[in-house]
Amino acid sequence: MAVKIVRRSAPKTRRILGIDPGSNTLGYAVLEQKGSVFKLITIGVHKTPTSVTHPEKLRSIFDAITALIVEHKPEECAIESPFFGKNVQSMLKLGRAQGVAMAAAIAKGLPVEEYAPKKIKMSVTGSGNASKEQVSEMLFHLVGFDRTKVGLDASDALGAAVCHLNQGGLSAKPGSSYSGWKQFVDQNPSRAKK
Repeated sequence: MAVKIVRRSAPKTRRILGIDPGSNTLGYAVLEQKGSVFKLITIGVHKTPTSVTHPEKLRSIFDAITALIVEHKPEECAIESPFFGKNVQSMLKLGRAQGVAMAAAIAKGLPVEEYAPKKIKMSVTGSGNASKEQVSEMLFHLVGFDRTKVGLDASDALGAAVCHLNQGGLSAKPGSSYSGWKQFVDQNPSRAKK
């Protein structure tokens, strides 16, 4: 009797750049997924100088995102979409910062996916009304990072990257998205750290 040897292909590795846009402080995170394992590559914030004009801040954001892509080589980008506020000027500046970050990613050949803040919160915590602190705490348990050195802007960027992977992202197969954290854990028990 002949024995058939089945070789399993190595799990696909995906590297995602997550961005939480802001004209003064922009959060970023590069997250790698290989099979069922998440690995945090880098996380932090880019602060634009307060003494420069708004167009100079936008140039600073473009350059920072470009440098991150060149250094860490993500294949996809997930960005948090602006929330709707009452201050029109703040919304305009935030929208410009998001647009410039997206343009930098697109200029480097990355496909970009946008996620609403509630969608990110739902994907990470299971509740669209979770606080930024609750999102950060859940991400700490999922990925692990030094919370004393990482602010909420950076953890929000990591949340966008995790949401992108949980939703299946741009390379999703039909039926591979998750409606929330509970469904993700139910379908991926080995990825939930205890």
